[in-house]
Amino acid sequence: MLNIVLCDDNQSFLNGLEEMLFKLFIKHNLDANICFKTACPSKLLEYVKNNSVDVLFLDINLDNRNEGLSVAEEIRNFNKSLHLIFTTGYFEFVLEAYKFNTFDFLVKPISQESLEDTLLRLIDYLDNSNNRFIKINSTTFINQDDVHYIKKDGMKLIFHTKDNEFETYNSFSRIKTSLPSDFVRCHKSFIANVSNISHVEANTNTIFFNNTSKCYIGPRYKNEFMEVINVGNSSNNLDGINYA
Repeated sequence: MLNIVLCDDNQSFLNGLEEMLFKLFIKHNLDANICFKTACPSKLLEYVKNNSVDVLFLDINLDNRNEGLSVAEEIRNFNKSLHLIFTTGYFEFVLEAYKFNTFDFLVKPISQESLEDTLLRLIDYLDNSNNRFIKINSTTFINQDDVHYIKKDGMKLIFHTKDNEFETYNSFSRIKTSLPSDFVRCHKSFIANVSNISHVEANTNTIFFNNTSKCYIGPRYKNEFMEVINVGNSSNNLDGINYA
């Protein structure tokens, strides 16, 4: 699912943008959600720092000054991959806005057609580029960072995230080539995202994740997997390994 955030100091525009996006989600059967909207830059920064956000629609002229550019600059200090779409009625900020790795720039008043064009180009980009998103089907993409583990269930793969499960017909051999190095085979039926592991119980061959979900380590993969865990323990989220 694409997690989308909206920020604009005009509440009427904010509500209208939300309504237009919902119509497009339904029209194109997109697995997307507006998870947060606000008129307050500080609340926006707090939310983006503490939650998974894939797309941000951000007004440049917040509080009658170009504070949106300052907000974008601060966001880029801790989030390089969020897809940023600026909204504004001021053309003079276009060139400056693009230096923040901006996906698109929508000039107010925003029409349904221009918003639809931007949204569909974003979906096409996610579908065809080498990025942090995993394609589940033609309308569903999930952020790699949100995945805790992948389970093989017959001909299906089940992607377990903090809040959801996503199913697709695929194989480990095919999906593995598109995954970053954080995803490590730990069992004939599981691939674990080591970045989201909270701790490992080596004596029971159990891997626990940040939301207390779990998967398992198979004998064939244990030595290699534990080597990866031990080497990377200082650079990921692991609380520790329990050998008791």
